[in-house]
Amino acid sequence: MNETQLALVALLAGIFIGGSVAAVIVASLRARDRALAAVSVDVPDGVSSVLHAIDDAAVVVDSSMRIVAASRPAVPFGLEEGEILANDELRQVVRNVRTVDTATTETLRIRKGALPAEPRLVVVRATRISTRLTLLVMRDITENERVEQMRRDFVANTSHELKTPVGAVSLLAEAIESAADDPPQVRVFATRLLAEAGRLSNLTARIMSLSRLQSGDVINAQRDVSVDEVVAGAIEAHALQAEAAGIKITRGGERGLYVRGDPQILSEAVANLISNAIVYSSRDSSVGVGVKAVENVVEVAITDRGIGIAEGDQARVFERFYRADPARARRTGGSGLGLAIVKHAIQLHGGEVALWSRPGRGSTFTIRLPQIAAPDHEAPKQRKKKKKNKKDKGGEATARPTNGDIK
Repeated sequence: MNETQLALVALLAGIFIGGSVAAVIVASLRARDRALAAVSVDVPDGVSSVLHAIDDAAVVVDSSMRIVAASRPAVPFGLEEGEILANDELRQVVRNVRTVDTATTETLRIRKGALPAEPRLVVVRATRISTRLTLLVMRDITENERVEQMRRDFVANTSHELKTPVGAVSLLAEAIESAADDPPQVRVFATRLLAEAGRLSNLTARIMSLSRLQSGDVINAQRDVSVDEVVAGAIEAHALQAEAAGIKITRGGERGLYVRGDPQILSEAVANLISNAIVYSSRDSSVGVGVKAVENVVEVAITDRGIGIAEGDQARVFERFYRADPARARRTGGSGLGLAIVKHAIQLHGGEVALWSRPGRGSTFTIRLPQIAAPDHEAPKQRKKKKKNKKDKGGEATARPTNGDIK
């Protein structure tokens, strides 16, 4: 082998050895980088940007339970960057995922804010993103769970409430059949059957009405609604009921006020409150309907001087099928849905319903709705009315409900 060949072989050997050494060095460097990344507490590139963009509460915690990155929705839960993860349940989730080394999911109740904030139901998913860093993502499912519970309660309550009149109709039908040869008895059973059928029809109609209101899409075409017309229609609808019960309905307060919404739904809401006031009032008493505007809010107050509502029942009277006085409700055919319908109808119009009551003194239900300006064609009439009222101070007194009284 001549010198040229020896030089070539040496060159090739040098290149091979140099390449091998370079490969070893590169591999070593990469292994070092991976090792450093594994033990690093620095958040990987892009993770912080993703956290700041998501709508769920999410944090990255290190091995000492320190929060090194957090999304904005995590702050109300007390999870902020630089702070220690204080919640014991979340700390346990982090320990669990570090032990099993696979993503885990838990459902927890975590308080959102300081006391007296209520605990929120959240689904927590924990994932390890390095040997020292763990990602926690929390999704608040409180409202979803609440809606689902309402649906289950509604189905259960409806089934229970329908069972009574359906069973009564069935028994009375059998009684009529067995008393076919006794016409007077048949008439008695038939009268009771008609009453139960009416109760069943009323209950079914109210259930359907409440379902439509809860769906939130019953107001197809809103318009300017005269509060005077709503109140007058509701009073007229229950004039016979009031007369039969020996109750006098008085209307007072401001005139010419307007709100935005569905006049039929609003009239039914006011009518339900008037009907309840009549039912729970003693004979020869009165029910007052007062209307006034306060800071661009129209208030319609229905006041009775009846038995009143105990303080423990006041928070629940707007629940479906809840009856503060079950015995009276059975006698009057009450379904326990009237106030629930009122609440949802008014909320659908952007308003609220308030209650004041004292046992033995009576109750005042106040509907509050956003006020709107009177239509153009009504403005001249209102100006004339105001001028007339100034000239004639002996007119009708304004009815203002205060602590259950109409003054």
